[in-house]
Amino acid sequence: MSVHQPIPIPAQAGIGLRSHHYREILEEPPPVAWMEAHPENYFGEGGAPLRILERIRGSYPLSFHGVGLSLGSTDPIDSTHLRKLKALLDRFQPTFVSEHLSWSSVDGRFFNDLLPLPYTEESLDLVCAKIDEIQTELQRSMLIENVTRYLTWRDSTIPEGEFMAEVVRRTGCGILLDLNNVYVNAVNFHLDPVKFLDAIPPDAVQEIHLAGFDRIGRWLVDTHGQPVYPEVWSLYEWALHHFGPRPTLIEWDTNLPPLAVLVEQATHADAMLGARHATTV
Repeated sequence: MSVHQPIPIPAQAGIGLRSHHYREILEEPPPVAWMEAHPENYFGEGGAPLRILERIRGSYPLSFHGVGLSLGSTDPIDSTHLRKLKALLDRFQPTFVSEHLSWSSVDGRFFNDLLPLPYTEESLDLVCAKIDEIQTELQRSMLIENVTRYLTWRDSTIPEGEFMAEVVRRTGCGILLDLNNVYVNAVNFHLDPVKFLDAIPPDAVQEIHLAGFDRIGRWLVDTHGQPVYPEVWSLYEWALHHFGPRPTLIEWDTNLPPLAVLVEQATHADAMLGARHATTV
């Protein structure tokens, strides 16, 4: 078993690593700067997925994007999950490790979704304590991602952007900014996306996600099953001007297209990143 050293991820575009594309990636590595993987897919002891990840790690910097720590749950952190994550981090040394600012378990029961938090002082204390515990165990800082929501909590008293900014201030974590999620929430709840983005500390944003949504009835749903929409590209352009160039992921999880489509989307993001680099150098 090899152990890698961290490799910085440049402010360029990457793609999500999905098993559907393993063969094609190994046979002809695509021209992207980096790849992002869900660590939970590699928690097994040995086997083909880990061998494939080893080969891909030899060619690309990695980011790990978790889905299972349930930062907003009142349940204790799953020590087995955290131990397996730590082992993967030690082995593959991804540049970033991130988790969703959400909850997905209560009293040991798990939901197949990432549910939004009530933005309250109580939730803030809980989340910060969880992040402190995780970062101490992992011996590194993590990123938290803003999530989509299809309901709001009456008890919420803190705007989402201010909530995330305070988590950053208290814990020293960074932010994975998902612009598709920002846009989906803005449309569904008639919010101003710029007001949310203005509350985010620019230096905290270390990675950006772009994805596609579906319209189901009156709702936009964050399916990660479509190309990035023009409205999200426009928001990305605003974000690049406001935050500066950041490593940017094309995220696609359902209705997976040929790998070439992901590369095409990443190439478009790279062109926008390059234009912003040119105006800031």
